[in-house]
Amino acid sequence: MTPGQHSAVLRGGVLALIAAALFGMSTPFVQWWGRGLGPFTTAGLLYGGAGLVAWFIRRPLEREAQLQRSDAGRLLAMALFGAVIGPVALAWGLQRTSGTSASLMLTVEALFTALLAWRLYGETADRRVVLAMFSLLAGGLVLALDQGMQGDVQLLGLAAVMVATAAWGVDNTLSRGVADRDPGQVVLVKSTLGGMATLLLAVWFAEPMPGLLAAVMLLGIGATGYGLSLRFYLLAQRTFGAARTGSVFAFAPFIGALGAFALGERAASALLVVGGVLMLAGVVLHLIESHDHAHTHEALEHEHAHTHDDGHHDHAHDPTPQGAHSHRHQHTALTHQHPHVPDLHHGHRH
Repeated sequence: MTPGQHSAVLRGGVLALIAAALFGMSTPFVQWWGRGLGPFTTAGLLYGGAGLVAWFIRRPLEREAQLQRSDAGRLLAMALFGAVIGPVALAWGLQRTSGTSASLMLTVEALFTALLAWRLYGETADRRVVLAMFSLLAGGLVLALDQGMQGDVQLLGLAAVMVATAAWGVDNTLSRGVADRDPGQVVLVKSTLGGMATLLLAVWFAEPMPGLLAAVMLLGIGATGYGLSLRFYLLAQRTFGAARTGSVFAFAPFIGALGAFALGERAASALLVVGGVLMLAGVVLHLIESHDHAHTHEALEHEHAHTHDDGHHDHAHDPTPQGAHSHRHQHTALTHQHPHVPDLHHGHRH
């Protein structure tokens, strides 16, 4: 692996971890400030905040590839699953189960993401990845058993959180197709569509209006935990691919569980601890995967943000631009071998 490739992978891991931290810390605060509010209102405010931060941190057009009309269908689907079904199910579930168990259950999102990435994009799934998936699934089942023993309401809330993880798994997989576009534009469009839809549904179902403080706090939580987090997530997908970014992002639930503990939730049964350990083991197994074989890059022409130190962009410029830039460029056919992950240039089948 060249120094440029090594630094790119490291950068992708750091970006995914930042995304995980921002989203993980948001979960217990959504539960706290969403009390007494309807799920559509909560989701609308969260994605309203995400849209606002995306608007204020727009980047120069020449730095990123722009969205195309052909992306419209994918963006609509991302908004439906990621900005409507996911946050509404989470907001509803958080009011009916413990913050710690709900945070840990969000780890299952990595399982859905990895399964879909393997099925739809052909991302590698060796024995270590399969074992990681089973570990995540086993942890989720243990958490479900724990909540079921505490009553039907707790179990129903946890089931709603699992619906949210499935919706976000679909969203994560869909977002792989626009990971080469301007992440600010993606976040802005997705957040605007999702926020408008959920707020209209909140009015339709006559949900109670939030107080000023609760509204401001949920907008702020949405700006960081959903807007900035999604931006970092999309940038990480460029390097890691959908499954690996999902695996690093799976640390978010553990961060959320620590946040719930810090906010005063001290209920932790033996089953909850076992479930958390199984899920953590699944995340670690997925992260220590190593993938190295001879592979062929077909001739390709596309556009995305790139630099010239990653071993895959050697086209000439006059003068050579400094740092990341975006323009349409060509790749010649190439066969070589090096450690790699399913990023934008390693989507080959196995």
